Amino acid sequence: MKKRKILTLLFASLLLLVTACSSDDKEQGESSGGVDKDYSELKVAYNAQPPTMDPLMTTAVATRDIGRNIYESLITLDEDSAVAPMLAESVEESEDGKTLTFVLREGVKFHDGSEMTADDVVSSMQRWMTTTGLGSAYFADATFKKVDEKTVELVMPERLFIAQHLLADPSQIAIITKKEANDAATAEGLNEFIGTGPYKFVEWKSDQHVLLEKFDDYTADDKETSGLAGKKDAKYEQVYFNFVTDASTRFAGIQTGEYDIANAIPFDNVDQLKTIDTLETSVDHNGFNGIVFNKKAGFFSIKEARQAVNVAIDEEAILTAAFSKPEFYELESGLMIKEQSDWYSDIGDNMYNQKDANKAKELLDKAGYNGEEIVILATRDYEDHYNAAVVVQQELEKIGMKVRLDIYDWPTVQQRRTEENSYDLFITGFPTEPVPNKYVFLDSDTEWAGWTNSEEIDELLHKIATASDQKEAKKYYEDLMAEYYDYVPIIKFGNKTTVTAYDESLEGYDFLQGIILYNVK
Repeated sequence: MKKRKILTLLFASLLLLVTACSSDDKEQGESSGGVDKDYSELKVAYNAQPPTMDPLMTTAVATRDIGRNIYESLITLDEDSAVAPMLAESVEESEDGKTLTFVLREGVKFHDGSEMTADDVVSSMQRWMTTTGLGSAYFADATFKKVDEKTVELVMPERLFIAQHLLADPSQIAIITKKEANDAATAEGLNEFIGTGPYKFVEWKSDQHVLLEKFDDYTADDKETSGLAGKKDAKYEQVYFNFVTDASTRFAGIQTGEYDIANAIPFDNVDQLKTIDTLETSVDHNGFNGIVFNKKAGFFSIKEARQAVNVAIDEEAILTAAFSKPEFYELESGLMIKEQSDWYSDIGDNMYNQKDANKAKELLDKAGYNGEEIVILATRDYEDHYNAAVVVQQELEKIGMKVRLDIYDWPTVQQRRTEENSYDLFITGFPTEPVPNKYVFLDSDTEWAGWTNSEEIDELLHKIATASDQKEAKKYYEDLMAEYYDYVPIIKFGNKTTVTAYDESLEGYDFLQGIILYNVK
């Protein structure tokens, strides 16, 4: 009897121990089918290295995609590209539209453990308004001020119809970081990368990786996840963004399991990927690629020269070279696409994809072309950029132009495109923006690479920004598209997609102006 009692007690103790261990295991890694999932690290093969980890210093998508795990803003975009709160609990617009009042979420912590304050927010927003092209173009005369410990206000000299969309911009996100970090920032940007996001910055090994680590004290929004808004539920202890610029290496690595996720998969490899049971593919709308002209120096400072290129090129040939099949691209002339029904217009369709060599040659003569060598900047870090550049070179040679391709890694392209005597045009991509004013190549005040300088475009952008309603804003957008095709700051090739591959066991992957990984599990 005594022996049986002892055995019973031992069994009960063992049962409690097993139950406790099982509970601990579930906290460390969720269990499925009796097998614990490994949340130690997520390995991402990413196609380009960021030029900086300070989003205010660049529009580079690598900075954007990595940085959205580290930093957060007061407001952001949901899955429909509508404005939604992030670090703000709420946003209220005054009756005259000149003041936006933000009530801050309580208990939000920075990665160093300190709590976010109204002073941090004011400091961060003042830096954004004076550092970024969007901030200086639209908020130069505005002020951000502290009302109390959980309330801040943006006061503008006039109502901006698009103010909240500009503040929610994911490209040069208006990050909220510590006042001390803002005060210590130099002309090159932040010295410390401290945010409030679900992952914190650990290290950046040049040409190798950026390492992020789960932020255990992250204060998640309790609203449903939608686009970049709502709940973020980081699972992995570490996330490695490995810089794998060679497309074939990314493709091989996702097949062998060296990487869990790989972006920018070559379009020619998609059919093969679909035959691999252990992988999933996601094809996502990804804005558009195009030609950006150097309008400050060289031959393309002449409007007729830019018009000649627009008249000459075969957009479909360029898109086919870059994206392989029509399922991965779409011919479309407008900056605002059909799905953006509040904005969409067919103004400009007759100026798009003309393929008229004779008319192009006439415009070249009018511009005074005399055999000057035209330099195209491009990169192989983005294969679609490179493939498009090759066809553009061929198209220009058909109309008698002498053309040279200068191929660099992506950070070097980003540097050289700021040097007015280093190129004549470059190939790049842009996200589809929710309002036309967010296209950095339109506004003269942004002084973005290529250097648009058009009083007519600037005036139309101002009219859109201060419109009384959407109907009036659309009217000015149509006028803008007519002026766009006359001035030709850039040439849009057409709408594009991007392909991401990931292990079939993963769920929670999403995409909105770039990959979203913080809910992956």
